[in-house]
Amino acid sequence: RPPEQAVLVTGALMGAGDVIAQQLVERRGLRGHHGSRTAKMMAIGFCFVGPVVGGWYRVLDQLIPGTTKVVAVKKMVLDQGGFAPCFLGCFLAITGAMNGLSVEENWSKIQQ
Repeated sequence: RPPEQAVLVTGALMGAGDVIAQQLVERRGLRGHHGSRTAKMMAIGFCFVGPVVGGWYRVLDQLIPGTTKVVAVKKMVLDQGGFAPCFLGCFLAITGAMNGLSVEENWSKIQQ
């Protein structure tokens, strides 16, 4: 898929995931739904998750070309061992900042 399409799909999926979380898990109902929270999640998907993850998978495909099982395992090890921890820290920092946490509060939450 073109990168632009992947970014749009990522934002839409993150927004849909937040709607599902608020309606089915938290049972907020339509009146209690936090639209701004959903919009923030979509923005993070459009501006951060989509471009970063899409770019990472392009780099990973260039670093380790091929389609064998061994190649898949190598990609998984690099992804989960190297990329995922860094990505998660950045994701949590961005989410915290968008939710108004101070730098100190955000760092404390990331350490937890």
